[in-house]
Amino acid sequence: MAFSPNPRRPELLFNNTLRSCALLLGASGLLPMVNAAATKNSAPATIPSQAQFIDQKAFNVLAYVPPPAEFNGTSGPFVPPGYTLDSLLEKPFHIYDKEFATVLGTNPSLTLVGKTEKDPVFHEAVVWTPETDEVFFVQNAGSPDAGTGLNKSAIILKISLADAAVASAAKIAGRNDTLVTVTTVNSTPAVINPNGATNFRGQIVYAGEGQGDKITSALYLMNPKAPYNTTVLVNNYFGRQFSSLNDLAVHPVSRDLYFTDTLYGYLQDFRPAPGLRNQVYRWVEETGALTVVADDFVLPNGITFSPDGKYAYVTDSGMQRVLQGKNYSDPASIYRYDVKKDGTFDNRKTFAYADSSVPDGVHCDAKGNVYAGCGDGVHVWNPSGTLIGKIFLGTGAANFQFAGKGRMVICAETELYYVTLAAEGAIVESEM
Repeated sequence: MAFSPNPRRPELLFNNTLRSCALLLGASGLLPMVNAAATKNSAPATIPSQAQFIDQKAFNVLAYVPPPAEFNGTSGPFVPPGYTLDSLLEKPFHIYDKEFATVLGTNPSLTLVGKTEKDPVFHEAVVWTPETDEVFFVQNAGSPDAGTGLNKSAIILKISLADAAVASAAKIAGRNDTLVTVTTVNSTPAVINPNGATNFRGQIVYAGEGQGDKITSALYLMNPKAPYNTTVLVNNYFGRQFSSLNDLAVHPVSRDLYFTDTLYGYLQDFRPAPGLRNQVYRWVEETGALTVVADDFVLPNGITFSPDGKYAYVTDSGMQRVLQGKNYSDPASIYRYDVKKDGTFDNRKTFAYADSSVPDGVHCDAKGNVYAGCGDGVHVWNPSGTLIGKIFLGTGAANFQFAGKGRMVICAETELYYVTLAAEGAIVESEM
């Protein structure tokens, strides 16, 4: 899905009146200035140089809480009292709970390694291929700045992780102009308007959103090496078109494929009105069985599993209607399900609600922490649903992916970031 325009623009930032009021009150002592030394229970003993502790007690009570017309979670990042947007960006690893220090390690880094002027090249479907040490991702389908949707299909691209590491080292050394080479991947036959993707049996499976009412939404399997040949796995539910397949994940135990179907192709004017409910499906490769495992969403989006496969996490980005605006009372939520031994979902629970725009892509690390791309960067919750930290970009991150141990790539529409940290991604599905 597409995020709103870049909230770093001054007119989209947190209400200036509120920020000024909060800063003045903080300076006068009427509200507490944020300071790691002032907290005893949640702040880690040692904070890395690129990180800062955010004391949530500092904004439990604000002198002025603006009405929704002024600030609503999508009009820009929240700037707590005692901070400015620049200070939040200067140290982008935000620690909300000391648990996040373990995720970060002693020396995390965030490096801008790709940039475009307007075209949202760095959007979704972030997949790491261990054999080639490359990361694949896709352009935003349906974005006016991309000219995609009905006019042309969004494209698949890739970068080398070795190049990203070189760019990161250059920035640390003070050379800030090093960007990676971005290569277009010409899938054959073409994946039409790809959005989500995941590793699958040593290859990559894409959720293609489709185009118009004749080219249906489908799952495509692509070889991650040239000539990038593709095969369609599924393109219908008992003869009926899917609406707009969005994201997918492989269960780490059963190896069955689960995927979400939603309305973003329709909401971005390149797919017809829906003929099915917004649902989560399960596909069993051995038998071809396709079943519905969950519904009752507004706009189901990202999906992932806990490392042990006991839980499924599904994001609902219903608040964000892209070209049709926003409905602030609809979900910006992550739901957790128990995954039963027979592969079905049970016991839906509201796991988290994003404070900035909506959660989109969602992934777990090897310890079961849950990460989601949100309106100001990547948010991280522990397995109990407590927000423990953010990788703060000041702009939306639709999706991201771990690249093994200690590496992550984040897509932020017109910006691409390379992250180093201590955490390791959950296991990548490969040929067994």
